[in-house]
Amino acid sequence: MKYPSISNKLPILNRQNYIKQLKNNSLSVFNANDEFPRSGDQTFSFKQNADLFYLSGIDQEQTILLLYPDCPNPLYREVLFLRQTNDFIKVWEGYKYTKEQAQLASGINNIFWLEDFENILHSIVHYADYIYLNTNENNKYTDSIPYRDIRFIEQMRSKYPLHHYERAAPIMRNLRAIKSEIEISLTQKACSITRDAFLRVLKFVKPSVKEYEIEAEIIHEFIRQGATGHAYPPIIASGHNANILHYGDNNQQCKKGDVILFDFGAEYANYNADMSRAIPVNGKFTKRQKEVYNAVLHVMKEASKLLVDGITGKIYHEQVGELMTEQLINLKLLTLDDVKNQKSSYPAYKKYFMHGTSHHLGLDLHDFGGRYTPFANGNILTVEPGIYIPEEGLGIRLENNILITASGNIDLMADIPIETEEIEEIMNQ
Repeated sequence: MKYPSISNKLPILNRQNYIKQLKNNSLSVFNANDEFPRSGDQTFSFKQNADLFYLSGIDQEQTILLLYPDCPNPLYREVLFLRQTNDFIKVWEGYKYTKEQAQLASGINNIFWLEDFENILHSIVHYADYIYLNTNENNKYTDSIPYRDIRFIEQMRSKYPLHHYERAAPIMRNLRAIKSEIEISLTQKACSITRDAFLRVLKFVKPSVKEYEIEAEIIHEFIRQGATGHAYPPIIASGHNANILHYGDNNQQCKKGDVILFDFGAEYANYNADMSRAIPVNGKFTKRQKEVYNAVLHVMKEASKLLVDGITGKIYHEQVGELMTEQLINLKLLTLDDVKNQKSSYPAYKKYFMHGTSHHLGLDLHDFGGRYTPFANGNILTVEPGIYIPEEGLGIRLENNILITASGNIDLMADIPIETEEIEEIMNQ
């Protein structure tokens, strides 16, 4: 881990909140993510299961958390199982948690090695009435492989078929959407690292630079400041490439007169930032580029004001659509007749702004939150309107991360340059 230890107050509080939502006499199990094969004998870099990390603070593969608050044996009411290290692992892989370190990180006193899990589970499971198991219920995800949680469910149902099984995910969806002070500070750190990378880019970009050279500057700053790396594959899209929403080749030369659309963010301590910006390759926006840019910026600022406790995503996105429609008419990209004749299922503005405006942000880039649950104080949401004009070779997207609070929204990226004059000034210093 590149980041300093997180206070165990965070997982302790999270477990307390989770346990309150369980039915009486319930046992709950959370597994670490798989180590996914890459090629030959290599695996992809390990990424911890967000729910396990949320409840335990443990950032290590082959970990299991067992919670049984009503267990007749007090020793097994809160148990963490770890992969046991040895001299061979120390030489080839390096650091792994000791039991004492795991106790400090998680606030859990009872730590066992992974080889003890089956016996301990079997010794107590028959006394539980309900078993809560976890799956990935993020509505942007569809199962294509039998990942560890799915395999574990099959094993449990085979061994203990007469228990009442419950879903942990609905509880986690509600808990994870509301961020604690520690989570907000970690997200703010990820945003701050992202800011410094963008400032570095503003001073680096010039005509003829390659998109991947800019990507190298970004990851340099991320790693230099202790970020794990990118929160998601970075988009460095110059010119026409900006009209490919998930462009990822990052292999083209940036030409004078073009605009580069950036979408990148740092991951720090498993918490994510998500930022979009657009800058002129030669350090000066044209009149048309500035018009489109300022239209997007206007929508972003107004949309940020709409994010309040109690508003539903449906109403919010409809209101943002009205804001965007007005701007597209002003830019002469839409006419009043286009709007008059639009279909309710596909509004006219979708021709130039075809993606959503906001999503939850946290341990996952598209963080766990209810699609039909009204936004609430404590949510961190992106605000990312865009206008994409293929016929002009121009795409602008602007994105900041907004925390909803009872006393007014807080822009976690308020110190990242976004006004055209500020961007031009820094690029031409």
